[in-house]
Amino acid sequence: MITMRTRWVVAGLSALALALLTLAVPLEWPFHGPGEEHGGAGELAKGEVCPIDAKQANLNYTLKDANNQDVRLADFKGKVILLDFWATWCGPCKVEIPWFVEFQEKYGPAGLQVVGVSVDDTQEKLTPFVSQFKMNYAVLQGLGHDDLQEEYGPLWGIPVTMLIARDGRICSRHTGMGTKEAFESTIKALL
Repeated sequence: MITMRTRWVVAGLSALALALLTLAVPLEWPFHGPGEEHGGAGELAKGEVCPIDAKQANLNYTLKDANNQDVRLADFKGKVILLDFWATWCGPCKVEIPWFVEFQEKYGPAGLQVVGVSVDDTQEKLTPFVSQFKMNYAVLQGLGHDDLQEEYGPLWGIPVTMLIARDGRICSRHTGMGTKEAFESTIKALL
């Protein structure tokens, strides 16, 4: 017979496991498998940032931004794109957003475009959040765009951040919170 105490222990351990999934620690679990940092593609050639067999990003999507205006991902072709799937309730996402604001300001003139796709927030929730966090990059409404999430997925959790080269190849994919230094290093190499 399962006691109430056993149920609380199981619930506590489950909560702890969920919390560990959101930590900013590079874990070697299945969702951080070999090659994930490079789009799940093969090895890098010497001196290369992007694997030769990296998947081409599909930018044929139009989404509404936080102001309810249409934004075509294809308009960013030819730029280095930091594509981030996130949500307003996500703790690790809130840590990364100021980095992405800084990157857009610092590297935008050199050809970087940060694009944040909020996976499940309504415009009413998104607009004040964008203002509060002073998000200076394209913030798009991903709610109802399961096709986009499937295209860049599977998204087992968020944040999921990809760096796309000017030629459209997905050079890096990171599930969970990354490090500012790793993102910035890849951005600089792609620019």
